Amino acid sequence: MKLRRKTIVTVLATLVIVAAIPFAIVDIIETGRVYLFSRQFLEELPLRFTGPGRLRFILQPMFAILLGVRGGLDDAKAGTPPYLFGLLFHAGHRRELLRSGAAAVETLLAMGIILDVVFQLIIYHAVHPGSALVVGPILICLPYALSRALTTRLARWLGESRE
Repeated sequence: MKLRRKTIVTVLATLVIVAAIPFAIVDIIETGRVYLFSRQFLEELPLRFTGPGRLRFILQPMFAILLGVRGGLDDAKAGTPPYLFGLLFHAGHRRELLRSGAAAVETLLAMGIILDVVFQLIIYHAVHPGSALVVGPILICLPYALSRALTTRLARWLGESRE
């Protein structure tokens, strides 16, 4: 079995989250609250944008947008519906769109989760796996889905206007 970079990064992200779960459980028992749904999470959120690792708030969405543009161009060539529209309204295309989207952002998503955990350790000296599973994917999935859908529409519109 040949290990690929994508597999290694995904397994590493999974191991990091699994390793952090016992500490999160202890935190819940000690404080009586779930960090992700607490006032502390909202108060500490701005620290993510100003402390170490703030560059990832630019780089991760940028890479996600680039992947979305590439996927949108492929969708336009293949004649599949724009990404978000297809996910919501075309059940026949939904599975393939989800599969291609997940394949495109899998490594980036895993890296986002790993980076969020690392920077939580640096900034807060603690790891909250729930927030790592929310913040990283939002930085990646939202820009990816929007750019893929808009690129498909734009590519089709430009193609039609040239004809």
